[in-house]
Amino acid sequence: MTESKTRLGVSAFAIVVFVFTFGSNGVRYLVGLPAFFVLAAGLAITSVVLFIRLKPTRFRWYRLPAPIYWFLVLAALSIFWSAYRLETVAGVVAQILTTATAVVLAFILSWHELLRTLATSMRWLLAVSYLFELWVAIFVREPLLAWWVERPAGKTPAILYWSRDLLFSGGPIQGIVANSVLLGFIALISLILFAIQLRAGLVRRSAGWFWVAIAVLTLVLTRSATIWVALLVVAVVLVFALWGRRTGQEHRMPVYWTAGALLAVAVAAVTFAREFLFGLLGKSGDLTGRVETWQKVWELVEQRPWFGWGWVSYWPTWVAPFKGLDTKAGIAVMSAHNAWLDVWLQLGIIGVLVFAPIVVLTLQRVWFRAVDQPRRGPGPAQPFATSALWPLLVLTALLVQSLTESRLLLESGWLMLIILAVKTRFDFEIPAQDTEPTKLPWRKVPIPRDQHGAVARDS
Repeated sequence: MTESKTRLGVSAFAIVVFVFTFGSNGVRYLVGLPAFFVLAAGLAITSVVLFIRLKPTRFRWYRLPAPIYWFLVLAALSIFWSAYRLETVAGVVAQILTTATAVVLAFILSWHELLRTLATSMRWLLAVSYLFELWVAIFVREPLLAWWVERPAGKTPAILYWSRDLLFSGGPIQGIVANSVLLGFIALISLILFAIQLRAGLVRRSAGWFWVAIAVLTLVLTRSATIWVALLVVAVVLVFALWGRRTGQEHRMPVYWTAGALLAVAVAAVTFAREFLFGLLGKSGDLTGRVETWQKVWELVEQRPWFGWGWVSYWPTWVAPFKGLDTKAGIAVMSAHNAWLDVWLQLGIIGVLVFAPIVVLTLQRVWFRAVDQPRRGPGPAQPFATSALWPLLVLTALLVQSLTESRLLLESGWLMLIILAVKTRFDFEIPAQDTEPTKLPWRKVPIPRDQHGAVARDS
């Protein structure tokens, strides 16, 4: 009984962390920025206390992926050359706390618990988002600002609204997270997790199909072109993963050659036919002003190319060089809208060279976890597990998002990256724990009988 209560408490804590990090924008709108910082610190401290009480036996601090240490050390060292030292200290503390929380979750949750709690948190976020939008549509009946936001003089920029009251108009809806792109990404992650659970038989079919439909509906109502592109990439990666499973370890070169060629074609198409491609999605080729932001960021990168301006994650738009750097609809931009460019800006090319191994090594591990049959000791390989696919698909979605958003470096993006990096590092050799139970057919076992037909008894 005590063990079951402990696991229930661990799962509940994980759900709270995932809801808080994926819905962080909504939490800030709900409670305000000071209370948000207090809650974030409280969750980080709780995770450390939980880790100390549970004492995971497999934890060895020196076996954590080394690039994570390199990145955190470089971020901390950047305090000495930062152009905004106080903000860098705050950014480094936030990065360390998020990393610590991710490491704790990676060790105290099994793979199945991680899938279940992450999917449950997505259901909560989607359900609350629809209830919120429904409340605005029925009772408020007009665009809604957060309670702590003062309405500016003149026309209010749409980006300031918590909800734009567009649920019954076909969207784009923003949900509890106050941003259609963020809600669309939550829907994408939800679709991956819900579909995996449904296919693996981990949820009832009626409930599974219901939540898959909710996730698809949310993708439609958020109307984000970049999310649809991410969904397409995730689908392509899924096809390649299933192909890799069928070919086996010894015959995968055609898979890799085809994937490389397809990637080259995609890069060329985005480079030379961006206007046409995004025109098909009803969007402009400047990616909603992101190209202009990238140009301004690159001008800063050129001034400090090697070690950057100092780590900070979200831009402190009240200090140089971010003050007045870029605005959209009268609102200061708080990131480079590209995780890789943001790392280069803040930690220079050295930072990119330190950050890339975290991503590359994690991607390698989730790929082989998805396409290789799990083994338990020296015996024959176990059957493929459907649930082994979700880390690869979620990481793919995060990496596609990193090209147009910087959230891979903070909050939910960094949390998931570190969880997958740590968990695949420690559980890579023993993924059989994650396989679904194999359904074996019943077979009749003959009962030993003597020559007279009586049941034989041991002497």
